[in-house]
Amino acid sequence: MTMYIVKKRFEIAGAHSLKLPYESKCNNLHGHNWIITVICQSETLNAEGMVTDFALIKSKVSDILDHKNINDILPFNPTAENMAKWIHDQIPNAHIVTVQESEGNEAIYER
Repeated sequence: MTMYIVKKRFEIAGAHSLKLPYESKCNNLHGHNWIITVICQSETLNAEGMVTDFALIKSKVSDILDHKNINDILPFNPTAENMAKWIHDQIPNAHIVTVQESEGNEAIYER
């Protein structure tokens, strides 16, 4: 099976607070510069010769989340894991999404 793969990596800045059932600093509003990586794959290319347009990948995430309070935008507890799945669901042909919250802390959603 032949597979075309594209990878887009970009950064968004924002704030969020988590709702956790235990004492954590993350329950308070705080910010991150999340590094997002989206890997898309397809056996065929679209009419423009692409798997998914790089600009579309970034716009589906940055235009909505960048420099925002993520709690005001997303209808769930905005953990890195939940954000990775949400990003995946916004992007055509998405296969793997990683959300790096800080150095050494990264969530991966793969379908």
